[in-house]
Amino acid sequence: NAAVLKSAIMLGTYIGGVTVTGSLVAYGKLDGKLNSAPLMLPGRHALNASLLAANIAAMGAFYTTGSLATGVGMLGAITAGSGVMGYTLTAAIGGADMPVVITVLNSYSGWALCAEGFMLNNSLMTIVGSLIGSSGAILSYIMCKAMNRSLPNVILGGFGTSSTGGGKPMAIEGTHTEIDTEGVTQALTTAKNVIVVPGYGLCAARAQYPVSEIAKLLTAKGVNFRFGIHPVAGRMPGQLNVLLAEAGVPYDQVLEMDEINDDFSDTDVVLVIGANDTVNSAAEDDPNSIIAGMPVLRVWKAGQTIVMKRSLGVGYAAVDNPVFFKTNTAMYLGDAKKQCEALLEGLKRHYGE
Repeated sequence: NAAVLKSAIMLGTYIGGVTVTGSLVAYGKLDGKLNSAPLMLPGRHALNASLLAANIAAMGAFYTTGSLATGVGMLGAITAGSGVMGYTLTAAIGGADMPVVITVLNSYSGWALCAEGFMLNNSLMTIVGSLIGSSGAILSYIMCKAMNRSLPNVILGGFGTSSTGGGKPMAIEGTHTEIDTEGVTQALTTAKNVIVVPGYGLCAARAQYPVSEIAKLLTAKGVNFRFGIHPVAGRMPGQLNVLLAEAGVPYDQVLEMDEINDDFSDTDVVLVIGANDTVNSAAEDDPNSIIAGMPVLRVWKAGQTIVMKRSLGVGYAAVDNPVFFKTNTAMYLGDAKKQCEALLEGLKRHYGE
């Protein structure tokens, strides 16, 4: 009937508008085209509340009017208002939370599709939309739990975890140590237990193929070679698992954080590839850090930790990582794919292959 049709049009337009502009902002932050720091507009909560109220008023006018011109005008107002709201909500969220935002926006897109299905009386669109919306909501919950955050805290541009104190973050002291390909090769060939901890840097550089070859080579030489995956590593849960499987890494070598975290103290070498916030010891050692209480992979407990990154820069959370300056850590700086390829060649030369 007309009431259901109008409701579906309003909800589809509103949710779709938030999703489109929010997705553009999230893409820009993840791709480096926009500053990953949260945009803290003065009175942003009041602004978002006002935009929500304006959208509700436009929806009410659209629902009750009998005029075509007024209805089209209100629909345009809903489109514009929801688009602005999508921008202000997403821009206020820091880059570290963008993976969660992506799953939330994915859920939004599903509910918008569901509403459009009602509008077009298309059962397939309604069913598919509800599945996408539900799966996105479940993923969002899983990621928030893995980061020790609440979903409202993320969506409203919250700062820090539920365990963050109110004092000044701990100062980082010391200097970093760098290592070259020959040094990494020697460390890996003398190790009996090796764990690789991949992050978004591996995804961006597409380094999964040389890493897979390194894993096969060292496994064949009797090394206990495994991968440790953080629940929010990459852009969304499961991304790194898929990339490693695509590169031919056996499933039994890929372990989740809870399965492998207690093994780092018995590991000779940990190779961190493109991960930062998910291996930041400040989450456990500094109660005033904005990531305090966030579950992390304890790579610093290994005999030697080798971190492969482009630079010593901070991650999406914009927090310095004390692990980089620990005495058992060496920085292997450079592009992940090029460094892994160089490391693979070094290992082959060592073994005469």
